[in-house]
Amino acid sequence: MILVVDDSADHVAMLSLDLQQQGYRVVTATNGEEAVSVAGYTLPNLILMDVSMPQLDGLGATRRIREQAALRDIPIIAVTAFGTQGFQRAAYDAGVSGYLTKPIDFNRMHRLVARLLAASVSGNPTGNTT
Repeated sequence: MILVVDDSADHVAMLSLDLQQQGYRVVTATNGEEAVSVAGYTLPNLILMDVSMPQLDGLGATRRIREQAALRDIPIIAVTAFGTQGFQRAAYDAGVSGYLTKPIDFNRMHRLVARLLAASVSGNPTGNTT
């Protein structure tokens, strides 16, 4: 199961439909607070987290998810329009496992999702090879 988090209903629908067409079950949240809550009771296998959201942003939600033992190892992919190295570093420092920039390259997303899910099953939730 994949949790898709974005405050844009269009982005949630687009990502959810694509992932469902790839055979994944999808649950959704529309803000960071909801993401933390939904992750806590659904225990998804992976989270696609928009970074720029009102209230609790994606990086704040990622930090809160990483604080919970049951959720700590779930791979989280940051999804954002900001592609600068500084912003990417901040995302990785917050605890994300991967990073996608908008507009989404769906082939890249499919590869990243598959790699992180496989790594998570093998006991390497970040997918790092080092």
